[in-house]
Amino acid sequence: MPVDNSRLKGFYKLSVKERRDMIAELAELDQEAVDALAAMGELSEAAADRIIENVVGTLALPVGVATNFIVDGEHYLVPFALEEPSVVAAASNMAKRCHASGGFVSNNTEPIMIGQIQVVGCDDPFAAKEAILSATDELVSACNEVDPILVKFGGGCKDLEARVIDTDSGPMVIIHILVDCRDAMGANAVNTMAETIAPTVERITGGTVILRIISNLAVHRLARVSATFTPSEMANTGETAEEGSKVIDGILQAYHFAAADPFRATTHNKGIMNAISAIAVACGQDWRAIESGAHSYASHERIYGSLTHWEKDADGNLVGSIELPMAVGLVGGAVRVHPTAKANVAIMGARTADELAKVIAAAGIAQNLGALRALATVGIQAGHMKLHSRNMAVTAGANDDEVDKVVEIARASGRITAAAIEAALEQVRNS
Repeated sequence: MPVDNSRLKGFYKLSVKERRDMIAELAELDQEAVDALAAMGELSEAAADRIIENVVGTLALPVGVATNFIVDGEHYLVPFALEEPSVVAAASNMAKRCHASGGFVSNNTEPIMIGQIQVVGCDDPFAAKEAILSATDELVSACNEVDPILVKFGGGCKDLEARVIDTDSGPMVIIHILVDCRDAMGANAVNTMAETIAPTVERITGGTVILRIISNLAVHRLARVSATFTPSEMANTGETAEEGSKVIDGILQAYHFAAADPFRATTHNKGIMNAISAIAVACGQDWRAIESGAHSYASHERIYGSLTHWEKDADGNLVGSIELPMAVGLVGGAVRVHPTAKANVAIMGARTADELAKVIAAAGIAQNLGALRALATVGIQAGHMKLHSRNMAVTAGANDDEVDKVVEIARASGRITAAAIEAALEQVRNS
């Protein structure tokens, strides 16, 4: 279940244990989940060896919790697993700035995944296509015999599409089976259905089936989330709505750059994925599938561009939206076998794949706005380097007792560089 209130004032000031204890209480985590979060090396050798092949060890990432998220009227605490400073802070900050307008609003599509069947060697590819379409009912029925449980819960194969494409190997008939995967990501179900009907497809077309596999360009399974930010909310603390309007204008100019230029759009979208991929990792999702689907969608039937859209409404408010494929699931996969992934899903309180998808997409908007706002005002390095300076101090050789002192001295110098950090460390040790 979502939490009662995601606004956790002073959360960042608490110790790691204090934060963990607070989250455990708010999210009503059981002791197993708390222990998984606290272990900092949560997978045993046996557990790791069951997940992938040739296991030699594990790799831990910090898990941080973004606060202030309201999506469709409910409060969420959002776990991020990544190594980059300033991401969690930026997402939390921007999520708070749309509270006056009610937070984020979702309008997701149904969880329809595409399974592709490649048919080659047809004497008449267009006649084969029409034959496939004429046999839609037969093929859909055969697919649904594969997974009656999925059908029972309202999912299953709903329809199919067919097209002819020209390739260097000659014309191919490509069949898409459209499968409602409900709360599963769906790869296993979709792939099994595609493989099951392949012999029937060959009989109908007279061709040869080669590939039978899911597509991660899930154009029928879209996460759509929007939010409105007033000029007052976009201003810095103590500044006026007029100043906030200037910030909004700068954000729009930065967005228009990304919308028009693939070089800018690539980094723009990377910032969005800073949030989306981090949450996907934290919650045991196939983040590579989500990444590939997002970037493919950003160039789907157009020049590569922004995954978000920003505009100013008639009242001068900043309105942002995001639309991208979001193939996530709470049934099967790592989310069911990885203890920390299970704990992170419990922190969020996501009850369905749709709920998980909309929270992830909302975080993508928030993260994008954080980057755009920084770029349009103080520059991206100000906040990033402020947080990254601790990593730099550790790299320079500072121990736990020295890190904060070194960072304080370096910041006071006005520039956070490797040389400034080293000079600060020397100063600390000579004082």
